[in-house]
Amino acid sequence: MKDLKSQASKSTTPGKGGLTPEIQSRIGHQLRAMYDDVVRQGVPDRFAELIKKLDAPGGAPQVETDGGSNDNNNGRD
Repeated sequence: MKDLKSQASKSTTPGKGGLTPEIQSRIGHQLRAMYDDVVRQGVPDRFAELIKKLDAPGGAPQVETDGGSNDNNNGRD
């Protein structure tokens, strides 16, 4: 029983705090699977509409300035 545990720990124990190539490969496969699933979902219609509005001429949001909101006195004079 101890032999199996020692063999398993030897084959999966990373050197100097790193991950073994097997673990890196598993993580890579899992990340690719998750990413592929997200890509297949596509962009929600709501986001696509917002992007179209922003791309249209004059579609950029207007930034309101109140004459001094960017100074460091927090609106106090």
